[in-house]
Amino acid sequence: MPEPQPPTIDPVAAARWHGMVPVESPWLHEEVARRMQERLQWIVQAPGTWCDWDPLRGGVQGHALVSERYAQAACQIAETSSPGGEAAARERFASRWWSPARWTAKAPRFGLPEPGSVQMLWSNMALHMAADPQALVGQWQRALAVDGYLMFSCLGPDTLRELRALYAELGWPAPGHTLTDMHDWGDMLVHAGFAEPIMDMERITLTFATPRRLLQELRGLGRNLHPQRFAALRGRNWHARLEQALAQRLADARGDGQLALSFEIIYGHAFKPAPRVRVEGSSAVSLQDMRAMLHAGRPAAR
Repeated sequence: MPEPQPPTIDPVAAARWHGMVPVESPWLHEEVARRMQERLQWIVQAPGTWCDWDPLRGGVQGHALVSERYAQAACQIAETSSPGGEAAARERFASRWWSPARWTAKAPRFGLPEPGSVQMLWSNMALHMAADPQALVGQWQRALAVDGYLMFSCLGPDTLRELRALYAELGWPAPGHTLTDMHDWGDMLVHAGFAEPIMDMERITLTFATPRRLLQELRGLGRNLHPQRFAALRGRNWHARLEQALAQRLADARGDGQLALSFEIIYGHAFKPAPRVRVEGSSAVSLQDMRAMLHAGRPAAR
């Protein structure tokens, strides 16, 4: 089976975006986190430990919803954007000494989770901005304990189809990098060692009163990471032409002339099975995998 290919992303631009500490979580991310959190009702076994991956951009309110659902679980917060991002996460999520939450809930831990240390890994709206998503998925898989599970969301290829069509019509480079299809995400999960991936998607349409408000929202959601994006800065005339084109071509007659943009939201779920070893003349097995295999082979306690 060939290795799944990641999306076409400029890694330098991706690292620059990832290193920016967001002032607040985008509204769309919070809404997606709320919807993904509702899917947790179908999980039979509540995790004893869970990790929220990059919650500052993924959704502060979404983090609170999951924390409330799993109030008895230990939480690990992995804010990987930069040292400044981890400091901001500690400031935002650490319980104050005078807060009642300090005495009624478990204080979160900060930093990357140890291998095999968490039973759920939660990542909201991050994967589509990763230059090497296969490596990131592998990192998540290693952090999970056997029978632990991943919950994630990201943008799909039908996102901003109206804006992509406008740019193509005007002869401009693409407004964003190529986004990955949910079936390819499923292949990446299997390649990383996950089992039984479940993928689904939905479309959300956002409307904006003005081109300026639309562009402001897009700046909070991400950047154009396409290697063939505009190679230089654009001037005021270009910006004015863009706003004029948005006002003329994105107006939705069904929405009182509001400017409409589509977002394809992909949700993914998969669990980490017990490792398997191929029967060969010589096999190397990590201590962590050996412990997991021995544990999986024990009869259940009665």
